[in-house]
Amino acid sequence: MPIPAQIVIVLVALLHLYFLVLEMFLWDKPLGLKIFRQSPEKAAASKALAANQGLYNGFLAAGLIWSLVLGADGRPIALFFLNCVIVAGVFGAATVNKRILYIQAVPAALGLGLILLG
Repeated sequence: MPIPAQIVIVLVALLHLYFLVLEMFLWDKPLGLKIFRQSPEKAAASKALAANQGLYNGFLAAGLIWSLVLGADGRPIALFFLNCVIVAGVFGAATVNKRILYIQAVPAALGLGLILLG
């Protein structure tokens, strides 16, 4: 995979590790409340769902890191996980908040494009 694609994959993986931490550990803390714009009551009621979502973000990060560890053989794995991130980002933008498209889907689409062009 081209170096620019690898750099974007690392950034997307780090972003999803950040989501994991926010959703699994900081959901009902001041930072999580601020980022997700919710009340302590709403955060408490949805904490288990957020942790589950955070775990899935961790799986996306793990898959992207795995693709890099495999080197050239990781290309199909990177394509798969970047597409998963794009679908999740589009769905999140359609159902939760339009910002998710730019925060999640666009960086993954950039990585996908860099792989396909490389």
